[in-house]
Amino acid sequence: MTAEEIMQQLQALGQESIKKVLLKHDIKEPLYGVKIEELQKIRKQVKNGYALSLQLYDTGVYDARYLAGLVTEPEKMAAGDLQHWAVQANCHALRESTVAWVTAESRYGMEKAMEWIRSGDDALASTGWATLSNIVAITEDSALDIPLLRELLHEAATTIHDSANRVKLTKNSFVISVGTYIKGLNELAKQTAARIGKVTADMGDTACKIAPATEYIEKAEKRNSIGKKKKSARCL
Repeated sequence: MTAEEIMQQLQALGQESIKKVLLKHDIKEPLYGVKIEELQKIRKQVKNGYALSLQLYDTGVYDARYLAGLVTEPEKMAAGDLQHWAVQANCHALRESTVAWVTAESRYGMEKAMEWIRSGDDALASTGWATLSNIVAITEDSALDIPLLRELLHEAATTIHDSANRVKLTKNSFVISVGTYIKGLNELAKQTAARIGKVTADMGDTACKIAPATEYIEKAEKRNSIGKKKKSARCL
């Protein structure tokens, strides 16, 4: 399928009811309101999607950009591609899901995550923390920089409450991810979560609530899933 053919499909699949929900979650126009399950159906029909993903992302349409993250081949993404996607992302759903997922699965994951965290730009910083959360979820502990992650847990604890809205949330998610996916840092992550306590942030016109990081980690412990890695950062 060509990018043009896919865009025609997406426009036809759009639903006003879905679009209204997405707009409440801070998704920006242009968007059609396509269900994720419909995007997944298209994904399954696409092979060798790297070049196609770049075309889809550059349409600027949210549904196409989300699909781009599903069909791309992260190992082929250049550092410049990832930077372009991160800078052009116009909502937290793209920054903290699509861009973070693909970056985590690329060969530039840690490099870009740290660059964005240190960028001084809140939008990029939230993308960087979200990328880190995904990296620890899919990478074997032996391949992780554990001392750096310890430092980042400390940084999250000492800066989270003074951070911008989305940066607060992604730092909190980072603590949860470390506590859930890295056995050797589980206790430190729990201590960090307790130190952080309740995180408050503007969730917009939604019913979304922020549960303490300790609760998420404890639920993972009850499931006996501490240290069990995900196969993919993306929902494939």
